[in-house]
Amino acid sequence: MSFPSPNHGPRQNGLHPTLIVLHFTGMIDAASARSRLCDPAAEVSAHWLIDEDGATEALVPEDRRAWHAGAGSWQGHQDINSRSIGIELVNPGDRPFAAAQMDALCRLLPQIMARWQVGPAGVIGHSDMAPGRKYDPGSRFDWARLGRLGLAVGPAAVDPAEPLPPLSESLTRIGYPDVAPEQRLAAFRLRFRPGAVGPEEIADRQLALAVATAMDATPR
Repeated sequence: MSFPSPNHGPRQNGLHPTLIVLHFTGMIDAASARSRLCDPAAEVSAHWLIDEDGATEALVPEDRRAWHAGAGSWQGHQDINSRSIGIELVNPGDRPFAAAQMDALCRLLPQIMARWQVGPAGVIGHSDMAPGRKYDPGSRFDWARLGRLGLAVGPAAVDPAEPLPPLSESLTRIGYPDVAPEQRLAAFRLRFRPGAVGPEEIADRQLALAVATAMDATPR
């Protein structure tokens, strides 16, 4: 197999993939995205690119460190590039993801998860690990479908009598980095409560506790 992007290096400090980070390209088509991800001057890349028609191309070998995540952290860990596989989905960021594209992603994810023993809790969005800096794959991405297929984590059932902890406590348990509270809330809502706006609500605390409970019980 040929890997057209030269933008990669060795994984640092003996790390191997424990995460899969999902992105949208933010570009109009696959040709534009592929050109940038394979341009040495751009210094960005990803392991996989999935077009809107479902065509899937490997750009960087999975055992190499692609340059897709940038600054951020998850579950207290830095250098997400060394800890992850990056998947770029062709989408400008202003439209739903095509059915064929989502079908292709749902075929690819189990293969990567099996190869690297990544559990559903290890499948995250770029916005999860870089709140306030990144917003992909965005509010139109179908996280619920991944959850139903066991390819990502959704909220667990929680005893309604259980006291609600502060939102910050649940967001830390889930894995969100220690950034400004409004950025953490926005990143959490983008994935788990898209469309919600304004100050923190009790619904955010309830849902965050349910997600944190699911994260604790799900293999990473």
